[in-house]
Amino acid sequence: MISRRRFLGQSIVAAALASSQSEAASPTLPEAWKFPTGEVSLNGLWKFRIDPGNVGTKESWAADSLKEWTEITVPHTWQIHSSHSDYRGVAWYRREFDALHAWINSAVRLEFEAVFHTATVWVNGQLIGEHVRKGYTAFSFDVTPMLRWGQPNAIAVRVDNLFSEHMLPRGRSSDWANDGGIFRPVRLLVTPKTFIDRMDVESVPDADRSHAEVTVLVHCQNSAAKTWSGRVSYRIFDNETGLICGTGSVATNLTIKPGVSETVSLKHTLTEAKLWHFDSPHLYRLQVQIADGVTSHEYETSFGVRQFEIKDGKFHLNGEAVRLMGVERMAGSNPEFGMAEPTHWIEHDHRDLKNLNCIFTRVHWPQDRRVLDYCDRHGILMQTEIPTWGAATFKGMGAQPDADIMKNGLEQLHEMIGRDRNHPSVVVWGLCNEIDGQNPAAYQFAMRMLEEAKKIDPTRLCSYASHSLRQTPERDVAGLMDFIETNEYFGSWQKGGAKELNEHLDTLHATFPGKPIVISEYGYCACTPERPEGDEHRVEILRTHDEVIRSKDFVSGAIFFCYNDYRTHMGDRGKGALQQRVHGVVDVYGAQKASYPVLRAESSPVESMTVENHGNEFHLVLKNRDTLPAYTLRGYKLLAVFYGQGDIPIEMQEAKFPELAAGQIAKLDLSFAQREMPLHVRFEVLRPTGFSAHSLDWKP
Repeated sequence: MISRRRFLGQSIVAAALASSQSEAASPTLPEAWKFPTGEVSLNGLWKFRIDPGNVGTKESWAADSLKEWTEITVPHTWQIHSSHSDYRGVAWYRREFDALHAWINSAVRLEFEAVFHTATVWVNGQLIGEHVRKGYTAFSFDVTPMLRWGQPNAIAVRVDNLFSEHMLPRGRSSDWANDGGIFRPVRLLVTPKTFIDRMDVESVPDADRSHAEVTVLVHCQNSAAKTWSGRVSYRIFDNETGLICGTGSVATNLTIKPGVSETVSLKHTLTEAKLWHFDSPHLYRLQVQIADGVTSHEYETSFGVRQFEIKDGKFHLNGEAVRLMGVERMAGSNPEFGMAEPTHWIEHDHRDLKNLNCIFTRVHWPQDRRVLDYCDRHGILMQTEIPTWGAATFKGMGAQPDADIMKNGLEQLHEMIGRDRNHPSVVVWGLCNEIDGQNPAAYQFAMRMLEEAKKIDPTRLCSYASHSLRQTPERDVAGLMDFIETNEYFGSWQKGGAKELNEHLDTLHATFPGKPIVISEYGYCACTPERPEGDEHRVEILRTHDEVIRSKDFVSGAIFFCYNDYRTHMGDRGKGALQQRVHGVVDVYGAQKASYPVLRAESSPVESMTVENHGNEFHLVLKNRDTLPAYTLRGYKLLAVFYGQGDIPIEMQEAKFPELAAGQIAKLDLSFAQREMPLHVRFEVLRPTGFSAHSLDWKP
């Protein structure tokens, strides 16, 4: 989902809102421009100071005159600064913004995409609310009553990232960077008093996948002092062409009483629907407008039409059986940025994942919107997860999880699904990771989370990544999930190797017949003295474990851990902002290791490609894998670049591959006009998205 709400600069927002107030009754004013949501970025320069004595509230730092504060740039985490890298506790942020006169009849909300982990917020010295012990989900407050129109307004945020036993992740259990700060974007949302808060979109293709039923729940709020009554209409655009492919309206008026929220349902049949797939990530834009003849509000979101399900013990995407591979990325690992990652770094890493042939990944906590938007646009299937990490989460509990942990987990689940459910890339809700699913309290927690996830969103699969399936797997809560996920580190964290992995997988299949199995983590970590860093170990694990995994047709997916060496307070290497675990095929700065091309080759759908040259006429034979990964290649093409004297590229040829089902072979012929023998020819198998799936450098 790319939830836009029409990003507009302050001047354009002011003009649009002012025009809507003075000309609202004019029949010539375009409806769509009366009241889009004005998004005013509050990223940029803020003031910052730590509060190790926790005296800021008592001393009214929320109304401080900004002396003795440091200037920083939000998004921000103090953990990347050498003087604060090990600081866990309270810190404060402040900044000012202008509340334009044009907004005076509007509702103004202050939205934080995420603050780790507890935020208390003041506007003009008035406390407006808290978001407590939920560090990776978005929240907002209506600040309209506190604003001073036509003059500067002050925001103060008290942030606490102290390890807590009453939240997820619990205490020090999590193995990643618990970076404190306003580490994701902040914005003002300027709307009419009655506005659309969010939309939930479900879009499922029909049996022959020619049409799709689009169901939308439009959540509206009325913050005005009087009842609002008006019409609801919508338009659906093809994101690729920009053309309208559906319109409609609700037959009866929507009525919302003052201070009340209402939800209206829309249904539309999308004919000749283009399906979303990791190799053809087609998106639609949905615009919904509510209007009462005086004002209107328009909200926009993106969605994709796809179906990810389990049939006959296998994953199916849009009716096709698929076996998936990928790699997990640990966000916040570049010590220059920490968790406050800029857009260019998010896109850098995810381009790298695509280059590694990653089409299926998981993450340990709810991600930045920009991550999911990238996956939507470029085609990566995602399991996003509640940050319930480690068996220590339930240490000291009896037969049931502690009430505060259960409550915190459910709250984070609701907030994650509420924000991320429109993303077609998100196909699995992950409920927890390595919790010892045979522990009674952990079992009850995961079971309750599963029930709630299915209640909120029955359209998606749910699972949890287990490390407790090696003994008595039938007792593990993994058996309740839609499919089985196992984290296996034979030859690293666990004794053994390929032989033990083979036995483990056979046992799981016998215990859970009919359920797909996913290797949710595997790899090599140089995390203890007896396991020194050596990338050759990572390569060996990749090759030997993949051989076993591929031999099991009941294994539907495998996710290598990890893409990057990652920052973590549990790290055994490095200090300060560089404290890390060495686990990746790139280092914390993104530099590739020798294992990188091995992971790329292992994850490619291309099993082999051979080349013969006869007088610069090349004959190529390509074989699509029939094991793991396994899926049909549609719209793939071959790009060939001829390098002549001086290693200069002098000619390029392209050819299209025919559609290739898993296990099939394609033969292609390419001719170059050059008479000289090439120094070498670079062959690239390109996905429809333009990313390379396989490379071969041919030399005579």
